[in-house]
Amino acid sequence: MDMVNVKINGVEYSVPAGVTVLEACRYANIDIPTLCYLKDINQIGACRICLVEVKGARGMVAACVYPVNEGMEITTNSPKIRNIRKTNLELVLSAHEKKCLSCIRSTTCELQKLAQEYKCEEDKFCYSKKKEHENIDDSSVSIIRDNNKCILCRRCVAACEKLQGIRAIGTVNRGYDSKIAPQFELPLAETTCINCGQCIVACPVGALHEKDDTQRILDAIADPEKHVAICCAPSVRATIGECFGYEPGTDTEGKMVAALKRLGFDGVYDMNFTADLTIMEEATEFLGRVKNGGVLPMITSCSPGWVKYCEHYFPEMTENLSTCKSPQQMFGAVYKTYFAEKLGLDPQKIVFVSAIPCTAKKFEVTRPGQDVDGMPGVDIAVTTRELGRMIQQAGIDFKALEDEKFDQPIDIGSGAGAIFGATGGVMEAALRTAAEVIEGKPLEKLDFDEVRGTEGIKFAAYKLGDINLKVAVASGTANAYKLLKGVQDGTYDVQFIEIMACPGGCVNGGGQPTQPAIVRNTVDLKAKRASVLYKADSDKLEYRKSHENPIIKKIYAEFLGEPNSHKSHELLHTHYIKRGK
Repeated sequence: MDMVNVKINGVEYSVPAGVTVLEACRYANIDIPTLCYLKDINQIGACRICLVEVKGARGMVAACVYPVNEGMEITTNSPKIRNIRKTNLELVLSAHEKKCLSCIRSTTCELQKLAQEYKCEEDKFCYSKKKEHENIDDSSVSIIRDNNKCILCRRCVAACEKLQGIRAIGTVNRGYDSKIAPQFELPLAETTCINCGQCIVACPVGALHEKDDTQRILDAIADPEKHVAICCAPSVRATIGECFGYEPGTDTEGKMVAALKRLGFDGVYDMNFTADLTIMEEATEFLGRVKNGGVLPMITSCSPGWVKYCEHYFPEMTENLSTCKSPQQMFGAVYKTYFAEKLGLDPQKIVFVSAIPCTAKKFEVTRPGQDVDGMPGVDIAVTTRELGRMIQQAGIDFKALEDEKFDQPIDIGSGAGAIFGATGGVMEAALRTAAEVIEGKPLEKLDFDEVRGTEGIKFAAYKLGDINLKVAVASGTANAYKLLKGVQDGTYDVQFIEIMACPGGCVNGGGQPTQPAIVRNTVDLKAKRASVLYKADSDKLEYRKSHENPIIKKIYAEFLGEPNSHKSHELLHTHYIKRGK
């Protein structure tokens, strides 16, 4: 690697050639504040908060876009620089609706933090042309847009376009009239938005947030006529600790369960169970397609953001989607039928909640084909962030809680179910079961390392009995587009595909705890969070294959019959809509 010598605040450093001033300063352990910058997706120098002095340059330069060169002398923290950053922040504040006390991002807002650090006057500037108050766009079942709080950093636009390849939102108008909106300023619900929420986790302020459903849950818990149960997705336990100050990559499953019981849920269950159930149905469906000449490649259907993307952008490939419902929806289906009977519950009085890392799951509960005997399979889906807020508002000291276990009889999930939340996890879980079915004997090695990792697209090939199986894994719908175009034009020859809408999978879902840009730019959140799931698979769980889960065996023996049976199809499978663009 070629290196160059630079001087930062009077100290000499050697840094890689070609990096920006911002990156060079981070090599020197100096943090320059930013608002618009997000590594790899948004380097536009728009907010002017990262301004620094470079000897010989004309005026201040934006550190996020200005490259270093040999002998450069950089000053990052002079009184002049701090005053200019403060003025720029105050200009941003002048067009920002400052309802901080009631804002969903209060205390986690990046603008709020910088304004406090630089001791800004929030009303120092006012424009003679006052911006009109914009109506809040709450048309989506998942995402709320509030342009009154938007600071035009364009991080949401970059996430939607570059990570997801969707462009549901963009910059319209020019100059002072610029704003972020869908094309033709349509309501978000009328666009090809897939509800993934990557725009939310990119937003530094409260201009984008999930539609909060916590009051609906609290109302149900307070109703003595209701039985309120909740199941928790594997990646929620890997991230909810971040809401309470834990480092990313900390497993807080036991404290999460204890907190949920103190909130008043009548049952707190492990969604790993229905991850296993999904694998039983999905692996069987795949083997059936291979043997009977069904539509291939078969593509997983666990990610509702991906499913909606397929319906909009690849409607001709909806026949390739597995017909399996997601683990969330399968749980609601079996809880309101099999387990309602076992527990002596009236299904009409059950309110079933799922705790998930995904804003698109809110959309999924409204989809056709998800009902159970005329009832919603899942009544309410809440994100990790919403769950964190519920715990905080209840005054529960999360860190002080002793670990507790999920409730019986749905307290067993396999390691295969645990890794669902990481990209490649669904594929690996399916392969563990499919391989043993095909070969008729236990696998010598359970880890399918080739499909692990955070790369956007991965390929692998396996010899399973008489089948030469080629598989692919993609995360982020921009990568899904590349993969599926390659499948369509014959570049890629695969029989089984896993796709997750969010880059890195559910661990990086749009409903996960927000992290400031400094963390997102310097920490591999996807890998740290996924490590919790892989550690649970290898260290904590008695069963590592879905078909070994004793509750799975029991539900088939007593209720479903066998995977892909008529009853399974009625309860656990669904259909899709060719939406188009």
